[in-house]
Amino acid sequence: MRFSPAQLHIPDGFLTLFVSAIFWLLTVLFVNQAIRQTNKKLGEKQVPLMGIMAAFIFAAQMINFPVAGGTSGHFLGGALAAIVLGPWAGILVMTAVIAIQGLLFQDGGLLVMGANIFNMGIITAIIGFGLYRSVLNQNTKVRLGVAGFAAWLSTMASALLAALQLWISGTSQLQIVLPAMLGVHVLIGIGEAVITVAALSLIERTRPDLAKPEKIAEQGGYGWIIGGVLFSVFAVLLSPFASQNPDGLESVAENLGFLSAGVSAPYQLLSDYSLPFLGSTPLSTIAAGIIGVVVTFALVFLISRSLKKTDPTSKDH
Repeated sequence: MRFSPAQLHIPDGFLTLFVSAIFWLLTVLFVNQAIRQTNKKLGEKQVPLMGIMAAFIFAAQMINFPVAGGTSGHFLGGALAAIVLGPWAGILVMTAVIAIQGLLFQDGGLLVMGANIFNMGIITAIIGFGLYRSVLNQNTKVRLGVAGFAAWLSTMASALLAALQLWISGTSQLQIVLPAMLGVHVLIGIGEAVITVAALSLIERTRPDLAKPEKIAEQGGYGWIIGGVLFSVFAVLLSPFASQNPDGLESVAENLGFLSAGVSAPYQLLSDYSLPFLGSTPLSTIAAGIIGVVVTFALVFLISRSLKKTDPTSKDH
């Protein structure tokens, strides 16, 4: 079965089994470490925030924004998640989001899911947290500026990794796919930076304590939970109006002639972010998005709650 070009992430068929296996191994190692580290530091008040962040990133990724040349881009969110939650919790959130996209919505391949998680969830979190932490004691303008640059750079790093994976897999020549991927993601990264800075600016104004990695929600209060839910729902409501242009990878694959190499998932549930019985309608997209937001929040909440329970020495701040 050929893959649907509506997908946003790398589909099966673009990467060899060897490359897919290597990145599955790397991803498992990083996620295992993320579980261990998060288990040591997770507090009671962090549990709902992880779920809300996951739900928001899932919803925000449904909105493709137009860039030059009839191409669109979408939010990644790894830098934002790591800045707000810390790197290890951020990696867990991104892993859950990408896994749900692949398993429930057939957005991205199953064999290559390890590569998708590594590209969009792990490397982005590492870069985002690493750069932001270096200016944590600076003023707000400096922090936001570095956060925006980190978000842009994380997008470029993700595109670079994808290009290298495609080259090693023999899907495209490096001298062709590398400039093509980096060229389009230079612009997509600007959108990533704008969304990241906007989200952090809102957090700085309403809950400045949340802008301190690994010191999350120390002061209590649940207004940010309601706010996160509302923003997630608002993003889903906007999703039917997202750009219909091909996203960065899809555009490159089409222009370079390897789009047809993609293979769809062996099953279809909510593919193309729609409910089968509602067809390709705005209501269908919104309903599928709401399901995705609920499932994503529930999964991350349960995972984080489980981690919290397994560490008897963990104390609320």
